Amino acid sequence: MLSLPIGSLIEPRRLVVAAPDTTVSVAAALMLEGKVGAVLVVEDGRLAGIFTERDAVYRVMAAGRDPLTTLLKDVMTPDPLTVAPEETFGYALLLMHEKGFRHAPVVVDGRPIGVVSARHALDPDLEEFAAEAERRKHIRRRA
Repeated sequence: MLSLPIGSLIEPRRLVVAAPDTTVSVAAALMLEGKVGAVLVVEDGRLAGIFTERDAVYRVMAAGRDPLTTLLKDVMTPDPLTVAPEETFGYALLLMHEKGFRHAPVVVDGRPIGVVSARHALDPDLEEFAAEAERRKHIRRRA
């Protein structure tokens, strides 16, 4: 899995974007609806920043800001580190680990096409765990 290109892992339909003048409250609703942990902040089709669940907690709630009036441009991470779709997932994981973040925008010519997340590393393991749990449940029923 670590050698797979990032482009083969991302799901473009799960790309959630918002303008810099979007409120945190609206962005949080978009994340909930899209079942994602990050919103890419896009201006004129180009990546301007990223806003994550962690930003909502640390930069908004813990700072006592009002999510109904706080704008993404005031609490996002501007100009985040990005990865290209042809880079490997292992490269993205290492970058996220070394730099201390969990979401990396995937861009082509400055335009976002997806997000790779540390959670992607868990997905195959979770699938294997669920399959093993199901297998054991059937074994217990027969015993």
